[in-house]
Amino acid sequence: MTLGVGAGQQSRVDGVRVAGAKTDTWWLRRHPRVQALTAGGDRKIQDRINDQISYLDADPAARGDDAGPVPLTGADRARWLRQLDQVALASDGALPFPDNIDHAHRHGVRYIAEPGGSTRSANVAAVCQDRGIALIHTGLRLFRH
Repeated sequence: MTLGVGAGQQSRVDGVRVAGAKTDTWWLRRHPRVQALTAGGDRKIQDRINDQISYLDADPAARGDDAGPVPLTGADRARWLRQLDQVALASDGALPFPDNIDHAHRHGVRYIAEPGGSTRSANVAAVCQDRGIALIHTGLRLFRH
C-alpha cells in the first residue's frame, strides 16, 4: 500500500519530507483516540476522514475547556509515531545525500530501493547500515533530467 508520495518536488529530500509527513498523518489517523472520534454512525467515509484531519490539525493552545475531545499531545504523537516501523521507500532517482536517509528513518523506513550510481552512494549506504535500513540498488533510473 502506498502511504505517502513526494512527487513533483524540486529536491529529493523535500520529496522524502512530504512523503514522510503524509505517512505520519496516515499513521496518526489510526491512533485509538482518533479512531474513536469517528467510530460508528452513518457518515460518509470522506466526512470521517475530514473529522480526523481536523482533530489532528487542532491547535491545543487555541482551545477552550469545552472545545470537544482532548487533542493528542506532542508526547502522545511521538509515542504513537515511534510504533510506525517496517516502511519501505522507493525512489526513481538516486538518493545522493545522507539527509534523505535521516528523514526517511524518522518516518519508520527500514527498506529503501533506489537506482544507486551517485558519486556518494557509498556514503548513503553507510548511513543506511548505521540506521538499520536495508538498501537495494536497482540499477534502474526512471527519473531523467
